[in-house]
Amino acid sequence: MTNEANSESTQPKVPQKEKKEKRSEKNNDKPMRWYNFRLFPIWLRIILVLLLLIIAGAAGLMIGFGVIGSGEPLDALKQETWQHMLDIINGKE
Repeated sequence: MTNEANSESTQPKVPQKEKKEKRSEKNNDKPMRWYNFRLFPIWLRIILVLLLLIIAGAAGLMIGFGVIGSGEPLDALKQETWQHMLDIINGKE
């Protein structure tokens, strides 16, 4: 317990005012600047995300129809295929 008391008393204590003055001097010399720089604008990001979603959806359709199913992969993107599916759902065939 005496060792702790001796080590605390030997260290010089710095008053709080001096610390605050040093910090404020540093801030006054070089003001902090925030630069807002975007590599891609937001509108381009939105278009890119939508385009990627469409590509992923088309790829999923082709894989599901051609690889998992028993059809040709490119037939999944034809309008006739979708019209045939809608006719089956609506009971026209």
